[in-house]
Formats: sequence, structure tokens, C-alpha cells
Amino acid sequence: MFPPFQLDLGAGRLLRGAQPVDIRPKAMAVLQYLSQRPGQLVSKEEILQAVWPDVFVEESVLKVTIGEIRKALADPCHEPRFIETAHRRGYRFIGKIEPREWPSDSEGTAAPLEMPETRYARSSDLNIAYQVLGDGPIDLVFVMGWVSHLEYFWTEPSFARFLRRLASFSRLILFDKRGTGLSDRVPLTQLPTLEQRMDDVRAVMDAAGSKRAVICGVSEGAAMSAMFAAAHPERTAALVMIGGYARRIRDTSYPWGPTEAEREQFLNEIRDHWGGPIGLEERAPSMAADPDFRRWWATYLRMSASPAAAVALTRMNSQADIRSVLSNVRVPSLVLHRTGDRCLKVDEGRYIADRIPGAQFVELPGDDHLPFVGDQDAILHRVEEFLTGASVPAGSDRVLAVVLSASFQTRFWNTEKRSFVQRRLQNLLRREVERYEGRRYRSAQNRLLASFNGPARAIRCACVMAREAAQFDAEARFGIHIGECGIKRGKIEGPAVALARSLEARAGAGEILVGAPIRDLAVGSGIRFVDAGAADVLAVHRGVDIPRLQ
Repeated sequence: MFPPFQLDLGAGRLLRGAQPVDIRPKAMAVLQYLSQRPGQLVSKEEILQAVWPDVFVEESVLKVTIGEIRKALADPCHEPRFIETAHRRGYRFIGKIEPREWPSDSEGTAAPLEMPETRYARSSDLNIAYQVLGDGPIDLVFVMGWVSHLEYFWTEPSFARFLRRLASFSRLILFDKRGTGLSDRVPLTQLPTLEQRMDDVRAVMDAAGSKRAVICGVSEGAAMSAMFAAAHPERTAALVMIGGYARRIRDTSYPWGPTEAEREQFLNEIRDHWGGPIGLEERAPSMAADPDFRRWWATYLRMSASPAAAVALTRMNSQADIRSVLSNVRVPSLVLHRTGDRCLKVDEGRYIADRIPGAQFVELPGDDHLPFVGDQDAILHRVEEFLTGASVPAGSDRVLAVVLSASFQTRFWNTEKRSFVQRRLQNLLRREVERYEGRRYRSAQNRLLASFNGPARAIRCACVMAREAAQFDAEARFGIHIGECGIKRGKIEGPAVALARSLEARAGAGEILVGAPIRDLAVGSGIRFVDAGAADVLAVHRGVDIPRLQ
């Protein structure tokens, strides 16, 4: 600890007194690295290699990350108490370190961090437990595989970190499927079908006030998520499948699942050893020898379902076969799978992606099946990147888009000169939007409405237009927001459009205002933001670096 802050390296959390401090994972990683080397000058190259291994990252990203740390610690750069800058060389942690022992779960004193309130949604005649966390522009329903227990999620630091990270760029909706965790139990002879579980998703979304959401499923939850996306495209903004499958039991046309005999052997293991860390060697080999994680996994399973229910659910999941459904998924889709996944083969992920129209397939290194074990940042980065730039498949008029609204005012009274400048402005707008891979929509003269597949492109496009418009002695104002939009007959509409226009109306000459979610989604771009004097509104720093596009 370094008063008044306490840094829990094991749980990956920063506290000020008893209150958690909001800090993003990469900033936390840099803070941890520096604080473990107090008084030592650590070069920029060393930090970049340690925190962003095998990834090319510019020094500007590290500078932004150090700025995030300073903001979290209320540590001004001109009078630092914790992080000292050695100009052009690196950084030094100068705070006074006082070691502290953090209690373990076995001591009975550790408590879940920031566990959201558990609520209940009514689905038919059953109660489905759910939680909501975060306030991002995207609703994201997370569907855990096999069995689950909402409140016990939060007692494992790696799982809690994974969920908090999802909630940093979304409004995260979690739930226990009927028959598991905190949701109502069901008779073993009446276990839910995939269709009934989809009803539960709709009930939870309705209770949480979500009209449309990204559905993100893991393992068996991925199969159910694909079913939901195909059956309810009007409620599905996008689909993310992590370590999923199309069929659980092997056959001649699907040679990757377990055989009937192997599945029966697993069912016998559940019957005989439920309450122990069953299946951990396949699902989390990197943590299989860790005694604390083994205890957590065993308790998690035991709290999620009874032995008989676990057998019945596993048998039901073994019957799943969504191969005929995949071609009917018509929403932006991302399929993630680790190369060495021991529970579900990477070939199964490829199979799924090949059959969903327009799906993106990303193969990531690692042997773990559970997404919060191993390199979870690689998965989280891909999910966030996808959701900020998902494209619209053929036949769909819905998209998650970054919307840019702009207005330009010329100062010329001479009609001929004003018309000349306006033509030049229109050429400028057309050229720059195309250059940054955006899409223009019909709008009034001297106005622009465009969408982009990422916040950095939208911001950099606005910066170029602001600078060039100034050369024509024209005042430009910009607003940028992200959200779900409807696109039809060359028009774009939706809350993100209204919010972008509202921001543009508040902007000063040459100013670019963005919603707070844009800042979170632009992490790693090197773009800096400053407070605009209103809640959830930021201004883009005028010194934005605009790299030359290839």
C-alpha cells in the first residue's frame, strides 16, 4: 500500500480507504509494474514490453495511460507524489510503499468487490435472477455456459475483473439460466429447452429495460446465443460466441465432440464426484494446479446446481445441435476460440464462423476454455474492438455506429464567394469521410451526418475537417456519439444520431465534443480528451496526432 491508496495485486484492484478506485486494466498493469520497482527508473521500452508484449504500441499510448494513473491517484505531473517522469527516458514510482497482507477467501474476511444487486425477472411462471452493471452505450447480455451462480461470480478475482472490463464499455446484463444458481429450480423431468432459455433472455432484457442488446455466450451459452440471434434479430444488435460449439456429440459430419461413451463417462464423474473441481483440467488447465482456484471452482459448481441437476443439464446440453440454425444468423457476429482449447476444439469455432454469414473468426493463443482464465485481455480487446466497429450484414438496417454530426458556417457576404467556399467544403467533407472509411448521409447544406466503424476514425476525420475548414474562414462544430442506429433508404436515425447532434449544437467554433463512452472506446488510440464542463461530455484535445493513412 502507499497511503492513502491500497493496491491489491492478487485481485487487481486499487482502493482509497475502503472505496474502490475506477482504473482500466492496462493502467492498473502499468501501476502494478512501477509500484513493484519503487525508486527505480523504468524505461518506456521496458514498460511497453512488459504490459503490451508482442504488440506494437506507440509511446503516446503509454503517455495516455500514465495520465489515467495520475488522474486516478490525483497526482499532478508538476508536483508528483507517486509517479515521477524522467524526460524522454521513463518513469519512477516515488510513493512510500508499505507492504500489506490481503486476507484470503479461506479466512472468511474477503468480500466480493462491487457486486451489483441481484434482481428477478418473471419468465412465464418462473423467476430468473439477473444483475446489471455499467452504463455504456451498448447493452450486452452475457450468457455463461453449463451452470452458473451470479453472486459467486464475484468471489473469484479473475472472473470479477473480466466482468468489470465488459461493463467498462457496455451496460452488462448477467443472469442465471432457469434451474441454476439463484434462478428458480425446475423439476429434473422438465429441464428447459433452448427455446425456453431464449424466453428467459427476453424476460431479463425486458426487466432491465433493454430493447436490443449484444448477446455474448460462452460454451453452451454460445449455442443458445446463436439461437436467440437467429430467432430474434429485432432484439439482437450483435452476436459474440466464445469457445462455442454447433453440436456437442461427435458424428461423421462433426468429428470434434466427445463420443456417446465419453460423454457417459463424464456423467458418471459428475454423479460420483460433484462438489469437487470436476472438469477443471479441460476448462482451465493453466489454473488446474492452483489450490485456491480449485476450491473456488468446486464451490462454484456446488452452488450452481445439485448433482442430479448437473447430470440432467449436461445430458440436455449434449443433445444440442444448432447446425441448421447458423445460416439464419443475420446480425454482426464474432466467433472467438483459443487454439489449444481442451474442452471444445478450435475446429468447432471455425465450423461455426464458416456457416454464419459474414461472421468474423478470431483464433487466439492459449489452452484455457474459460474466457476469464489465461490471457483474458486478448478476448476482451477483440470483443470491444468488434462492438465499436461491427458492420451491417446484408439485409439488416440496424448497426452499432459511431455517429458524427457537424455544421459549418461561412463568413462571406459576397454570394459568389460564399457559393465557391460551400462547394469546396462539400468536396472536403466527401473526401475526408471516404478517406476515414465513413459513410455520409443526406443532410442540409453546410451540415454533415456520417457514421464510422470506430471512434478514432471519426475523431481524426473531424480534426482534419476542422483544420481545413478554418483555412476557408469557416467555423466548424462537431459532435460524436456511439450507439445503435437504424439505416434505411440512405438515412440514419436513432438515439446516437440525436445525441451526436445535441453535442454538436453545444460545441464552440472548431470544437469537437464527444460522449464519455467514446473516450473509453478510443483507449489505445493516443487521442487525449479534456473536460467540457458537463457530465458525460468531453472535448477532444486540440493537439490530436493524425497519422498518415496508408
